[in-house]
Amino acid sequence: MNIMEGKVALVTGAASGLGLATAWEFAKAGALVAMADWNLEEVTLAAEKLAAEGYKTLPIKCDVSDDAQVHDMVKKTVAHFGKLDYAYNNAGVQNLLAEAADQTIEDFERVNSINYRGIWSCMKYELQYMKQQGSGAIVNCSSIGGIRAGAQRGVYHGAKHGVIGITTSAAVEYAGRGIRINCVSPGLFYTGMAKEMIAGGQKEALDGMLTMVPIGRMGRPEEIAAAVLFLCSDAASMIVGHNLVVDGGLTI
Repeated sequence: MNIMEGKVALVTGAASGLGLATAWEFAKAGALVAMADWNLEEVTLAAEKLAAEGYKTLPIKCDVSDDAQVHDMVKKTVAHFGKLDYAYNNAGVQNLLAEAADQTIEDFERVNSINYRGIWSCMKYELQYMKQQGSGAIVNCSSIGGIRAGAQRGVYHGAKHGVIGITTSAAVEYAGRGIRINCVSPGLFYTGMAKEMIAGGQKEALDGMLTMVPIGRMGRPEEIAAAVLFLCSDAASMIVGHNLVVDGGLTI
C-alpha cells in the first residue's frame, strides 16, 4: 500500500546499511527519494537499483560534516522534487576506541562533525523548507550509545547523546507549526559499521554485547527502516520529540 504516495523523502548515508534500507522502504511506500551520501559512486549505483524497479530517486553527493554541502543537498532535493516531506538524518561513523585520557582531538572533531554537527546542519536546512510548507517529519539517528555508557566509546556516545538533545529541543519548537521531529536509536544491527568493527578486531566485544540482547540476534536494517517510516507517517501524528529505541531489549 502506497501510504506515502507523492511525498518526498530525503535520506543521508543512503548508499548502504540503515540508510539504504530506509530509502527502499520510502520508495516502496510511494515516496520520491533523494539519496545522499559522501560516496557519489556508491549512492548513484544504489539509486539506479531503485530506479530499475520503477521508483523515482535522486542521488546526491554530500559530506554532512560540510555545512555548505548540506545546504546544497536540501536545495537540490526541493528543486528536483518540488518539496520536502520527510527526512531521515542517518549518516554516522564510529570513533576510534580509546579511553578518555587517550582520545585525540582529531578523532573527536571527525566524529562530532558527522554524528552531531552533521545532523544539526541537516535538520537546520530541512526545517527552513518545512517551515514554508507548514508540514513535515524529521527522524534523526541516535543510538543506544546515546542513552547508555560504553568504555572507550565516549566520543561516539557523547555525539549520540547530543543528537537526542537537539532532537527534543527542536521538536518542542516546531510541533505547533505542523512539523514533527523524533529520533531512532538502533541497538546491534548487521550493517557496514558492524562489519568494520569485526574487521577491526572487535568481534569478541560484539559477541559479548549480543549475549545481552534478549531477542537473541542482531537487528536487520529493514527493522530500523520500518521504525523510521512509522515515525514519519500519519500513524505517528501524536508522537513528538520521542527517542524510539530499537534494540531487541538490550538496554533493558
